[in-house]
Parts: sequence; C-alpha cells; structure tokens
Amino acid sequence: MFCQHIDYQRIIDLYYPEENALKKILTVHSRGVADKALRIIDKHPELQLDKTFVEAAAMLHDIGIIGCDAPGIQCFGSHPYICHGRIGAQMLRELTQHIDISSLGINDETLQRLARVCERHTGAGLTREDIINQQLPLPQEDFLPESMEEQLICYADKFFSKTKLTQEKTIEQAMKSLAKFGSEGVSRFQQWILKFE
Repeated sequence: MFCQHIDYQRIIDLYYPEENALKKILTVHSRGVADKALRIIDKHPELQLDKTFVEAAAMLHDIGIIGCDAPGIQCFGSHPYICHGRIGAQMLRELTQHIDISSLGINDETLQRLARVCERHTGAGLTREDIINQQLPLPQEDFLPESMEEQLICYADKFFSKTKLTQEKTIEQAMKSLAKFGSEGVSRFQQWILKFE
C-alpha cells in the first residue's frame, strides 16, 4: 500500500516550533538525505519503492536529535547522541497524544513504519552484538533496517553529515565513517551500493 500524502513538515514544526540553528541543521541534513533517496528511486523503478513514504521518513529520521547532548550541532538535550534514533521513534509513536494523525495523512501502521526508520538508521544498522560489545546505551536487541525503504534511507543518510551540511560524501568517505561501527556495517553498506547505485 502506497502513501498518498504525509505532512511531515507539521510533525517537524510540532517538535521544532522555533526557526533556529538546530531546526536548520535538521531540515537541511534531512532534505539532502531525502533528495538522494528520491534520486535513487527514480533511477530504480524496478524496486517499486513508496516515494511519498521515503520522502517523509527521510525528513523525519533524525527528529530525535533534539533530545541529545551534541552541542557541536546545537543539540542541548541530556542523552548520548547514539540514542537519537530511539528518541525519534518514541517521539513519533507519541504523536497520537498531541495530534489527530489522520490529519497528517497517516494511520497507525504508517506511524510505526516511520518510527522504525528512526530507530534503525544509525550506522548501517546496529546488531545486538554491536550494542553489547560496544556497551552502547541502547536496548540489547537488533536495530537493523529490514524493509527496502528502511535500507534506502539508512544508505542515503551515510552520505550527509550534520556539520558539513551542503557537502555530499563520496562512497569511499561514507564507508570510512561507517568503519567505526564495525566491519559488519561496512559489508551491509557495500551490499546497498550494489542494490542502489
């Protein structure tokens, strides 16, 4: 089932009501990720990906950065940055407490899909073993992108940082920045290169 329209801007505005440096970092970074993902969809119609969902999910994948302590990117929350995906997923799952989600063009199933993108995009996904071995402050379970849309957004995200907002990384630079999460992530990324490039 393909989405018709998702009002992701209203969701961003709900959690980021002020026009400030943090909101700019979030939206410029997310727009870069969304545009790359949409270009890949256009290049690969055979994958039959949901363009409307991918654009919205890419624009919302980092919504949880507001809860993190990362002053270099204007985040003054209390949680380690590695938690931003889980925080974003929780924020989206709690949307129903703030707004009638049908007015955003989504139902509960789509909301859950959006939340899954948030919690599964860190690195090239994180395994339970990664979380235990690196003693990451996350639940000890797998957070791997599974659906094709989840994989695509995770892939596109690796080409954009939040410090050099307008620069797209090369494949080599993206792989180098992934290496710190372990070799499994790099090999997942290499499989995505074959699928999406």
